[in-house]
Amino acid sequence: MTTRSPRSLPDNELILVARKGDNAAFTELVRRYESTVYRFSYKICRDSDKAAETLQDTFVNVFRKLGSFDGKSKFTTWLYAIVTNNCLMKHRKRKGELLEQSLEAYDHAPGQFGPGHAKELVSVQETPAEAVISKEMREILERAILRLPKDYRVVFVMRDIEGESNEDTARALGLSVEATKSRLRRARAFLREQLAPYVQSPSRMTA
Repeated sequence: MTTRSPRSLPDNELILVARKGDNAAFTELVRRYESTVYRFSYKICRDSDKAAETLQDTFVNVFRKLGSFDGKSKFTTWLYAIVTNNCLMKHRKRKGELLEQSLEAYDHAPGQFGPGHAKELVSVQETPAEAVISKEMREILERAILRLPKDYRVVFVMRDIEGESNEDTARALGLSVEATKSRLRRARAFLREQLAPYVQSPSRMTA
């Protein structure tokens, strides 16, 4: 175990220490990435309660599976893969179990990743691109993104909102780069069509 404070460790060393079972290192890993995970979860789920659940589930998964992270991809890419899987699993379950799950949402993962804590994170997480969009246009864009099929929404969020590369997005989602590009093109085309009635100039989104 290292004698250095976990907060002083760079990510690669922190992950190695956390993998050895150091609870303080894992707690610091959560502190560094909880806002990233919640922000991404919220942009995929478009619902604060679902994003809070996904935040909980993701770090439970990270705790259990950190030993399998081999460092060949970015840590955030690995996290995005876990978040995406959790979001899509919840989406499928809710089709048939919405009422039951709403009652039991937080029973399985209580503690520091509670819904109240998570909701605080989204209010301060805003990308520069989002900040320059008017409130009205942002609401229109939010509704349009919500209409995107989940598979396209995930790719759009990772590429055009989070700024991940095609390669990292493909790796996180288990897709080929070409499939990732195809989904992104379709997502952008859908959003252009949805936003067309509200804009005067051609969309800046490019394929």
